Amino acid sequence: MKPKILIVDHDPEILAQMKWALSSACEVSLAEDRSAALEIFRSVRPSVVLLDLALPPCPGDSDDGLGLLSALLSMDRFVKVLATTGQGEKASAMHAVAAGAYQFLHKPVDWIELKFLLRRCFYVAQLEKDYAGMQRLVRTDSLEGMQGNSPQLQPVFQVIRKVAPSDAPVLILGESGTGKEMAARAVHLRSHRSQGPFVAINCGAIPETLLESELFGHEKGAFTGAHVQRRGRIESASNGTLFLDEIGEIPMALQVKLLRFLQEQTIERIGGRQSIPVNARVVAATNVDLKKAMAENAFREDLYYRLAVVQVTLPPLRDRDRDVHLLAHFFLKQYAAQLGKPLLTFDQEALRTINKHAWPGNVRELENCVRRAVIMAEGNKITSADLELSASPHDPVFVTLEEAREAVDRKMVTEALERHGSKVAMAASELGVNRQALYDLMNKLGITREKEGAAAGRDARLPKSAVN
Repeated sequence: MKPKILIVDHDPEILAQMKWALSSACEVSLAEDRSAALEIFRSVRPSVVLLDLALPPCPGDSDDGLGLLSALLSMDRFVKVLATTGQGEKASAMHAVAAGAYQFLHKPVDWIELKFLLRRCFYVAQLEKDYAGMQRLVRTDSLEGMQGNSPQLQPVFQVIRKVAPSDAPVLILGESGTGKEMAARAVHLRSHRSQGPFVAINCGAIPETLLESELFGHEKGAFTGAHVQRRGRIESASNGTLFLDEIGEIPMALQVKLLRFLQEQTIERIGGRQSIPVNARVVAATNVDLKKAMAENAFREDLYYRLAVVQVTLPPLRDRDRDVHLLAHFFLKQYAAQLGKPLLTFDQEALRTINKHAWPGNVRELENCVRRAVIMAEGNKITSADLELSASPHDPVFVTLEEAREAVDRKMVTEALERHGSKVAMAASELGVNRQALYDLMNKLGITREKEGAAAGRDARLPKSAVN
């Protein structure tokens, strides 16, 4: 396939000459102004843009050309822009290079120099894209800041990699603290909108009376206190990604307006009558059961299916045993560097404490715990005390195999004796052993016929699941 180039110039004759000269080696697209250039760039995605800085409506200055340069680089960080200027416009050319242009050329363009530069631009652009792709493939334990190599997390990485290049809405599900916003950012960074804005709003943290204005903006005088026109979060996310966290908290009236935006890609500010087009991708997240909310008429079914074109479910940290130590060391390295403690490590007891904790607050709890420990640690070792982890009802209780067997034997023997009125012969018959074997077992466990009822609860350390 021929490499793609977009040529932007206000002079039709120059465009015709350029196309004639380059069409044998390149797939050439032409544009005479900024709006046409942006439209063609979005659809064609050329590797190189030859940009005349003197664009209409004011060909006498370079402001519109520099604005277009910035917009192109925001849409594709790998694109190579060659800026063209008149002989007396060196300052404009230097501004273009400072703003990210690959190089500048003076008009009239030297054809030999241009063709040489184009070959180099196409080569460098492809090299950078290939390198970025290789970097993503090499790091199998991370994805745009998300850390983990557990089997439970790999399907999440795969879905994000597949869905990110599209513009399909994504619904991220998971418990609080599992990293839903980080997953949304990964979708954004892997998309063609990565150079555009990432606008996040927590729908559950804003009062219902203010949420509509936050999302859709308002016109001056729309309500008491609206002294100036204000763009909403949706409008601010144009050409980027809008992340709606806690989407299940949006009231029904706003759900209707949000659905309209998803269907039509337009909004109206509060107090306004003009439809404003907004090209933003929507990623939503929630830790509540939206299907249950739909059944209770608390969430619109049509909005759910608009948002949940692709679903990503983040596993809780307790199901990612392999990732707990990886994440703990990742956060340790990060915060130890920030606080000037690069030699800081966990001692063995601290690692055992981290392993035993159930992490009901998920990754967020682990991060905060490690950060606090880095601050509190004295010397070069983080101790179990530095972690300040209190017991959780969800924490697993660790016992040895011998302790578990002893607890089961004690439970069965004491219950059999109780059922048969402390008659050893009958209890032994029920348990399938002879009388002497049962006496030996009772002696080993410290059970007497008078105390067997109290003995059942001696091993308080054992979880109920081990003896039931």
